Amino acid sequence: MYYIYCLYNIMIHIKHFLHKDGTYMIVLLCVAGFIASFVDAIVGGGGLISLPAFLMSGLPPHMALGTNKFSASMGSFTSSYEYIKSKKAHLKLMKILIPFTLFGAVVGVNTTLLIPAEILNILIVILMIVIAVYTLFSKKIGIENTFKELTSKNILLGVVFSFSLGFYDGFFGPGTGAFLLFGFIKIYHFDFINATGNAKILNFTSNLTSLVLFALNHKIDYLIGIPVGLCMIAGAKVGSRLALNKGTKLIKPLFITMSAGMVVKLLWELF
Repeated sequence: MYYIYCLYNIMIHIKHFLHKDGTYMIVLLCVAGFIASFVDAIVGGGGLISLPAFLMSGLPPHMALGTNKFSASMGSFTSSYEYIKSKKAHLKLMKILIPFTLFGAVVGVNTTLLIPAEILNILIVILMIVIAVYTLFSKKIGIENTFKELTSKNILLGVVFSFSLGFYDGFFGPGTGAFLLFGFIKIYHFDFINATGNAKILNFTSNLTSLVLFALNHKIDYLIGIPVGLCMIAGAKVGSRLALNKGTKLIKPLFITMSAGMVVKLLWELF
């Protein structure tokens, strides 16, 4: 959480440069994008870093959201590929869950106006606190991969879980990666590294829905999104490979840190 705070302060101090010279803006966004995708490839939550950077660059909110989704999707595709290549994703399970995540995202995007975001903010803060505290004090959670087999029970739970998180990502979004990671550990008893691999694939799936809608509504600045996206690809490669090498020793503490960071961000927006 400390590095998020530091990055935020750096962006505040150099914000006045952004409108003087476009080069400063692109460089800042590329650096923020690299760091965001690096973190996102390990535990999710990269939007905590990249979206504020796009907003501070002067892009209108919807254009910032769309451009961020475009660049972030390039990073999440890269990290998903790295985990699949390293056989840290259960592809049979993914084939079952991906359609429900996609369908949930479609429903979520189309019901965006029905529930006030403020109510969701409060619910998400509570859930994130519970997850962070539970993970912090549960020493054995996610340490060993004790997944045995797919059963009708865990498939059904996975379907409900993937649809719900797809809906949430399409509707609101913050914390989706953390919820996915935690869900795969609790439902399927994966360790952190395998849970992360599967979470990235579903997260990328739900991202595509929003990305397509933003593109259709011309809410993506490709001149900014493409260079930032290339930096996000680089960050995702470095992050996923580091996670694959270091495993749970790296992922668990970073997961707790990012969950705490999400709580702070949402509380700040509430008050």
